[in-house]
Order: sequence, then structure tokens, then C-alpha cells
Amino acid sequence: MTQQQTIPPPLQAVEIESMQDNLATLLRAAGDGFRLDILRVLAQDSFGVLELCRIFAAKQSGMSHHLKVLTSAGLLTTRREGNSIFYRRAYFAPDHLLATMQQALFNSVDQLPIAQAVQQQLRELEIERSQASQQFFTDNAHKFREQQDLIASYPVYAEHMKQLLQNTSLRDISLALEVGSGEGEFLAILAQQFTRVIALDNATNMLDKARAFANEKNLRNIEFIHGDTRNLVEQKILVDCIVLNMVLHHTASPADIFQDLSRALAPKGALLICDLCRHEQTWARDACGDLWQGFEPHDFSRWATAAGLEEGQSVYFALRNGFQIQLRQFFKPANF
Repeated sequence: MTQQQTIPPPLQAVEIESMQDNLATLLRAAGDGFRLDILRVLAQDSFGVLELCRIFAAKQSGMSHHLKVLTSAGLLTTRREGNSIFYRRAYFAPDHLLATMQQALFNSVDQLPIAQAVQQQLRELEIERSQASQQFFTDNAHKFREQQDLIASYPVYAEHMKQLLQNTSLRDISLALEVGSGEGEFLAILAQQFTRVIALDNATNMLDKARAFANEKNLRNIEFIHGDTRNLVEQKILVDCIVLNMVLHHTASPADIFQDLSRALAPKGALLICDLCRHEQTWARDACGDLWQGFEPHDFSRWATAAGLEEGQSVYFALRNGFQIQLRQFFKPANF
């Protein structure tokens, strides 16, 4: 006779009670229109308490209360960026008992419209973040290499990125784009593999450095555009491959960058990203103009999926100074 294994009743009762409590907490948190608006705004980006107060024209005490309720329910999580705490959506593990309900809630919230006044505040915050990053590079262009080397020098990651590019199967090699080309070294690699290359940068002096490098190396198939990723959509630029080397941690809204680049990517085109993994070295914000202290791998995966991209290869390697680099490959489906 086979002995059946059963769960002890007390443990089962505790699990059921815990699940009921968690469910009740989640439903209470979601049962408020203002909190749903907060969840909607945090669909892709992260914001601090004071930023959220500004976005919604709310008092800090009230905003802090709502954020605490959402965090306790497992709908939000926090991360520290320098001296500030930023809030973002939290995601249960796939095997969590409430994962399906949480995802259904997020899907429903994402269908809600964002008020015009809120959209205006979001846009202004993004502009201010972008201006802060741009100002840093304007003030520090003369020592760009020195600042960059504090975290990861170009030779350290360039060879890895070159190999990833060579291992990327592309339908066409007519046009490549590098966003934030820095001093232009990687443009030489792209210029060898593609018929035409676009260098996009929102810092005029950095674009001048890249142009000077291209002239020095006699790279004649490169076009230089001063602007950001929104200009790609406005100019209806469609490319076969997009490269970002150590750029996203300087951008105001990385999730929006994914959306813009997906629109600019031709079907079966590839997006290649080299950036920092999440770290706690806060000095990088002041020394190197970083807006974000790196990213968790699932951040890129989630933003790419939301932008309609499919994930390819992933490569990770550690640096001797404690930082870790992630190289990520994404593709645009042929039927997207």
C-alpha cells in the first residue's frame, strides 16, 4: 500500500490565510482611483516622491501614504538613485499565487488614459532630466575619456560589442545607427560593415568630437544628426541595426528610448545594447553624469517586450572596479 503524503493542516491553514491576506491587501490598494493613476504613470518609468507630487499636484504626505499602500501590496518597489528613492512597478514571480491577478490589473490599468495635465508634467520632467544629462556632457566634453574610464573604458567593452555585432544575423546591412556615439570610435566598426551609418547625439560638442574622429579616419559614409531618439520617428528613419554603447544610464526615460528605437528599426532589424548592470556606486552620478545606477537585466527585457521586440543573446562580464556590464541583443519581428 502506497503511503500518501499530505500537508499538515496547520501549515495549510497558514498558507491559505496568508494568501487571503495578500489578496485583500492587493485589492484594497487597487480600490482607489488615484492609486490606479499612480500605477498608470509608473508603467514604464521610475519617479521619486517629489516628482510624483509634482506630476499629480499632490501633497507629499498624501503621496507618501498612497505609495506605502501600493508598496505593501506588492504593486510597487523602490530603488535608491544617489540620495533619492525612486518608485517603480513591482512584478511577482511567475509562480506566485497572485501573479496572474497582478498582471491582469496592470494590463487593465495600462488601458486608462493619462490626463493632459499629467502628460504635460511628465514631459517637463523628461526635458529637465535630459537637459541635466546634456549639460554634464557640455561641461565635461573636454575630459569625456577620463570620466568614462572611471567606470568602463572603451577598449574594455568595445571588443565584446564588436563580437556581438558580428554574431548578429541581419536581413540587410544598408543602414546602421549609433545613439550617443561619444568620441566616435565605434563608428569606425559600423562604417566597415554597413553601407551607411547615422551618428545621433543630443550634445553638440560630443557630436563634433565624433565628426572630427570620422574625418581623421576618412570615414565617408557617416551622417551626423544632432537630436534625440524622437527625431528618428519625426524624420521617419528606418535602420537595419541600432547600437547603444553605455548610453541608457544617461537618458531621462530608458523605456521611452526602447519605444522610439523600435519604431526606427526595420523588420528583422537588431538592437544591440551595452550598458551597466545595477550597482550601488553613487559617486558615478556626480563624477560621470549618470542619471541611473545601471539596470537589472529584466528591466531591459520588460522594456523591449513592451516595445514589441524579441530577445536574443545576453552577455555579462565583470570589471575589476566592481561594475558589471551587460550586452543585450533584441530583434524586431518580421511582421511587426
